[in-house]
Amino acid sequence: MFVPKIAIRHCILLFVCLLTVGGCANSGNTTSTKPVLSYKHHSEYGKASYYANKYQGRKTASGQHFDQNKPTAAHRTLPFGTKVKVTNLANSKSVVVTVNDRGPFTKGRVIDLSRSAFSAIGNTASGVLKVKVETLN
Repeated sequence: MFVPKIAIRHCILLFVCLLTVGGCANSGNTTSTKPVLSYKHHSEYGKASYYANKYQGRKTASGQHFDQNKPTAAHRTLPFGTKVKVTNLANSKSVVVTVNDRGPFTKGRVIDLSRSAFSAIGNTASGVLKVKVETLN
């Protein structure tokens, strides 16, 4: 049986296209640094930490100066200005913060809080809390 070269080329092209489309599927990786395109009703679970005192007064990724006493947070992908509710899963206490920085960059952590925000929902001596993060706007 003779198969024309053009038919073989079309089959190869179709195969390459299918591989490309399949590679675009969501792998479920939550460590992406790409912005969340639709962030309304976004929620995630993970660990929260808080900023060390050495960051007080330094510029954040948004250009604002960091203040430990303000309810702010760092998130890898949510747009700056996004308000999120962070709930401590151990005691159900929650705090509303505004994303103004990027991070955290430690595996398993989903948000870095200012010291005042962290202390509103847990003891800073623990260093890390298991939390739920929900967007509000």
